[in-house]
Amino acid sequence: MLAKKANSAGRRISAKIIMRACVITALYGLLPSVQGATLPLPPPDEQVVGQNLHVVVQPNDTLLDIARRYDVGLNEITAANPGVDPWLPKPGDWVVVPGRFILPDAPRKGIVVNLPEMRLYYYPPPRPGHPAEVITHPLSIGAEGKTLPLGTTSIIEKIKDPTWYAPQSIIKEHEADGRPAPKVVPPGPDNPLGQFAMRLGWSSYLIHGTNHPFSIGMRVSHGCLRMYPEDIATLFQKVAVGTPVRVIDKPYKAGWLDGKLYLESHLPLSDEDNDPAPSDLTGAVSSILAVTKQPLDDQAWRRVKRIAGQHRGIPTPVTSPTKRAARTPAAAPLRTSDASPLPVPQTKGWFVQVGAFIQETTTRRVTTQVAGLHMHLTRSAPKDSPLCRLLVGPFDSHEAAATRRQQLKEATGLEGIVYPVDRYSDYQPCD
Repeated sequence: MLAKKANSAGRRISAKIIMRACVITALYGLLPSVQGATLPLPPPDEQVVGQNLHVVVQPNDTLLDIARRYDVGLNEITAANPGVDPWLPKPGDWVVVPGRFILPDAPRKGIVVNLPEMRLYYYPPPRPGHPAEVITHPLSIGAEGKTLPLGTTSIIEKIKDPTWYAPQSIIKEHEADGRPAPKVVPPGPDNPLGQFAMRLGWSSYLIHGTNHPFSIGMRVSHGCLRMYPEDIATLFQKVAVGTPVRVIDKPYKAGWLDGKLYLESHLPLSDEDNDPAPSDLTGAVSSILAVTKQPLDDQAWRRVKRIAGQHRGIPTPVTSPTKRAARTPAAAPLRTSDASPLPVPQTKGWFVQVGAFIQETTTRRVTTQVAGLHMHLTRSAPKDSPLCRLLVGPFDSHEAAATRRQQLKEATGLEGIVYPVDRYSDYQPCD
């Protein structure tokens, strides 16, 4: 219930509150350092990708600041942290940053937009000699009654520095409120489309940037799909005219990872203003049946009901590992040379955080993968946290760490994050 209310509140946030977020950012100089999610594509019989992060709230942070920093939407971060005040999270507390996703039940080709999730998935054409990837970013979608149509279309035009022409619907809305709207806005910082736009085959709809980045993750547009300026700038370079675009409405997604069945639940679009019936598990059950014909026991169905009703947007295990786990090669045992306690804290230097994991099987698999590249790994954990972080380094400079991060990504597809050494000064070795 709390997650649902937080999600709804995030989606219906007003322009006045968005302005407040912009003012807060200006006052405190909170510049974004977005880590776009480019993730290795799993085999066809697995659907779960990525890892959630647990980050410490810094002084003057809001959840909007953290969301922008880690390339998630407001709806995602508020749903993942029920009970946390989006505007006044307590400094020093840990919050969940959603970074694990179940791939939508749709062909892994082109762009897939899942409206209830407010997230875009792009499957770039495979490159010879490189692993297949999926790129995912948060979105803003149309307000109630202005949602993008469902179905399949394509990118028919790419526009750099677009001019915005106000639709009649917006002009009438502004006139009704007594605030005339400009009919044309040329390229520049005030342009609602940002610097890049991609036109869909439904020609009145675009995927575009925005001059209000703190609206990402809400239902505030007139039907178009908004992206963070830095996200659309990257995607614009990668996506070709003619790329297929599939728009779906899947609030419940199910998938496999390491022999476990996971369920991910988002608030259905039709339930924003009303509590979903707790006994209506049709969507959740359908998503599960799409990926398995194995019968679930009563305990698993109780988990399904709980996860489906919370709408936290976090992939959560429904079952214990099954024989499917045998399809994943066993990771080699950890060796002292692969992972060691955190070095004596330094005041200068940089680490590449490869990932933060709860499951030991995942930690071991990634450790073996990275250690095979002859990179020295450190395993560390924040105090009183179940997470185990895998770090490469330390390095003397940010540039050296960034270079190693890029090498790591090219070799393994893992998306590392560069952090200063002092962020880990109070960490301890993983158990």
